[in-house]
Amino acid sequence: MKSAYELAMERLNQTSPTVKLSSAQKREIAELESQYAAKIAAREISLQGEMAQVAEDVEKQTTLRDQLATDRRKLQAELEAKKARVRETSTS
Repeated sequence: MKSAYELAMERLNQTSPTVKLSSAQKREIAELESQYAAKIAAREISLQGEMAQVAEDVEKQTTLRDQLATDRRKLQAELEAKKARVRETSTS
């Protein structure tokens, strides 16, 4: 008798089968992740420097934190879109 986990995994594989990636695709995705991690880190460092300059102004710090969160989401979305394009090349 199968466990609930095994049954759930079977259903998941039926609705969205696992995509096999080539080693070149894996390397490309790893490179993209590395590049975007660097972009996010650079943006964080830049905005932290700006926050240090406006340490007394809570409103400006809040604005900068919001900007950082927005930038991070935007960069993550770009990364996911590029990774999806790399994955699609295996099925096309």
